[in-house]
Amino acid sequence: MNTPAPRPNATAAKPQGLSIVVPVHNEAAGLPALHARIAEAVGRLKATRPLDVEVVYVDDGSSDETAAVARDLPAAGLDVQALSLSRNFGKEAALLAGLDHARLGAVLFMDGDGQHPPDLIETLVGHWIDGDCDVVYTAKEHRENESLARRLGVKTFYALINWGARAKIPEDAGDFRLLSPRAAAALRQLPERNRFFKGLASWIGFRQKRVDYRPAVREHGRSTFGINSLIGLSIEGLTSFSVAPLRLASLLGVLLAASALVFGAWTVIETFIYERTVPGYPSLVVGVMVIGGVQLVMIGIVGEYIGKILSELKARPVYFIAEHHVKRADATHDGASEPTRTAAE
Repeated sequence: MNTPAPRPNATAAKPQGLSIVVPVHNEAAGLPALHARIAEAVGRLKATRPLDVEVVYVDDGSSDETAAVARDLPAAGLDVQALSLSRNFGKEAALLAGLDHARLGAVLFMDGDGQHPPDLIETLVGHWIDGDCDVVYTAKEHRENESLARRLGVKTFYALINWGARAKIPEDAGDFRLLSPRAAAALRQLPERNRFFKGLASWIGFRQKRVDYRPAVREHGRSTFGINSLIGLSIEGLTSFSVAPLRLASLLGVLLAASALVFGAWTVIETFIYERTVPGYPSLVVGVMVIGGVQLVMIGIVGEYIGKILSELKARPVYFIAEHHVKRADATHDGASEPTRTAAE
């Protein structure tokens, strides 16, 4: 069996630093303000803890000026990396790209829309260093501002994905989390290309800590992550991380078979004991339609998993890097940029 080649920087991490990974997509308007808030939080952090800190912005194929804005952000008190993917590969690929290019020990992930408060960085780092926690994840305090349908959908998703799973995914946990150096190293070792970050960060184990937070109001633009994207992410997460849909399909098949046996037995009783004529056409049509529909659903579920297998067998790169710029906080020329271009990662 061929051993997968190590990803970039998989073994070059420094244990005493913190890399902040921020995937961004069409966030040109709000990115400078977010960077200023991150730099301010990092300044407070470095005043109390001797940590090297960098921020890694990963532009996931934005159609606006996000890449240019990220390149021009000042390296004030922290190093700045600006990665541009060759196209929109999706958030999971952007998270992986940031993880692969994080140069320091611990890695903190946060969204680029400003709803993950940078003020919590100190709290997460405190649980890592003082509390000796390897995975410090955040979760929403409540979902009172969300619709009933969305709340029910979230509960259904977590109930299904955690059904029979050894490593449970905490409900309401998001991508805003910190991984210690050894947790980040463990996550880098996972070779799959169809990734579900929330699930993988829980699956690696180690000592984990929950921190509740209240998401900030989005100040710039509007989210492109609508109901269709949520449904797609849910299907991706279920089929990438769980076999619950297959178990559900098997259970449904057992229930239908049992129902058919009961119905058949009752038909025999009516015919031979009560001497009643059993209507054939309606029951036949309904039975064929139900069984046919269930079979199509099961084929679709199996097809999703076969598609995942095909994707893994192809072993295509998860992402490509179009541009990579680095600004050092201690550069001689006020954070001079070091541009590099990478054909593939």
